[in-house]
Amino acid sequence: MKKNQIIEGIVSEVKFPNKGIINIEGEKVIVKNTIVGQKISAQITKKRKKKMEARLLEIIERADIERTALCQYDSRCGGCSYQTLPYEEQLKLKKNQVKSLLNTLEDINFEDIDIVPSPLEWEYRNKMEFSFGDEYKGGEIALGMHKKGAHYDIVTVNGCKIVDEDFSKILMCTLEYAKENDIPHYKKTAHEGVLRHLVVRKAAKTGQILINLVTSSQQKLELDQLVKQLCDLDLKGELTGILHTINDGVADIVKSDETRILFGQDYYTEGLLGLEFKISAFSFFQTNSLGAEKLYSKVREFAGDTKDKVMFDLYCGTGTIAQIVAPVAKKVIGIEIVEEAVEAAKQNAELNGLTNCEFIAGDVLKEIENVKGEKPELIILDPPREGIHPKALQKIIDFKAKEIVYVSCKPTSLVKDLEELLNNGYELKQVACVDMFPCTPHVETVVKIVKK
Repeated sequence: MKKNQIIEGIVSEVKFPNKGIINIEGEKVIVKNTIVGQKISAQITKKRKKKMEARLLEIIERADIERTALCQYDSRCGGCSYQTLPYEEQLKLKKNQVKSLLNTLEDINFEDIDIVPSPLEWEYRNKMEFSFGDEYKGGEIALGMHKKGAHYDIVTVNGCKIVDEDFSKILMCTLEYAKENDIPHYKKTAHEGVLRHLVVRKAAKTGQILINLVTSSQQKLELDQLVKQLCDLDLKGELTGILHTINDGVADIVKSDETRILFGQDYYTEGLLGLEFKISAFSFFQTNSLGAEKLYSKVREFAGDTKDKVMFDLYCGTGTIAQIVAPVAKKVIGIEIVEEAVEAAKQNAELNGLTNCEFIAGDVLKEIENVKGEKPELIILDPPREGIHPKALQKIIDFKAKEIVYVSCKPTSLVKDLEELLNNGYELKQVACVDMFPCTPHVETVVKIVKK
């Protein structure tokens, strides 16, 4: 086989994350966004000695197990690659992928592991980052999700099924305003233009909505009319804030050089396991609120009896886990690199009447040195997708905590870190998956390890 060659085959397995395998001429070829049993055509994009990859061109025949997609954008949008897979099959696939990864560790052999389903299969997301762009090069302005397999083309997802209808109403109102006022979108290659992202967040429990329009500073915008139109929308939820963020950075990410409040306030409030949390525009919060209750209940279960214990919550975000385990703990210390999230964590602890939580802003790698006077009996880890920095992991090991509960959004990173922990005197005691992202390849994994 050669690069750019067109191949056909049947997907024999799907490895995490979303890597379909087809066998051609005795060699395995990785093709993303596929399902076991599909007959596909693909084009070879990478040919290396031990790894061959191809880009999906066409699904020639659907797998017998597949269902009709609920969303009209399924064939175009790159968001929900498992939408045609019945939900029970999605759960089975995800837990088997995690089980296979864990079983690559020495002396680990799980026959089965639990997976907790999301309370909602559809309309579960509380946050969407919509991108401005064009439908195709030189085409009409669009606002929505990236087209499947494309870096620049955008699909306007009016009626996306993993959010409720309020998101679509806000999206279309903003898009129509951009069209009527002829405001250009930001072109990532030329670094020219204005409109970059629209971020919508909505609380599941309170129904409060926060909107953030992200633009460059290349054109002065008068947004009073847009604010009025958004406020006049017939929404099921309550619009509590509209923000305008300026971002002149080159990277295609949502960040703030300056954020202005156009209406209301710069946060919304969500309820979680009987506690209240203020969530600002840039605070990390699990994107499936009802699923987060399942996830954190599992963390609390694995943590066990926390009465009178000193605990660390590392990579704590807005301190959600810390506050859930804090009521009966002696003390909880949280460390998080995002200063805004730490401020939110402090406010949330005060809001919930918790006086035994301390939150520190900074990199875990550095700040963990400053809490050496404390002796944690339990450490909770909830790191970013890439896992824990090796030096930080060694410092965590040096505390010799009796128990560690690790929450991971990427099981391949979890396995890498677990290998180091198991090599340093810990053993794996409990594992559970929690599905926070139906119709996508992603899954949360919670493990408990204890000192031998």
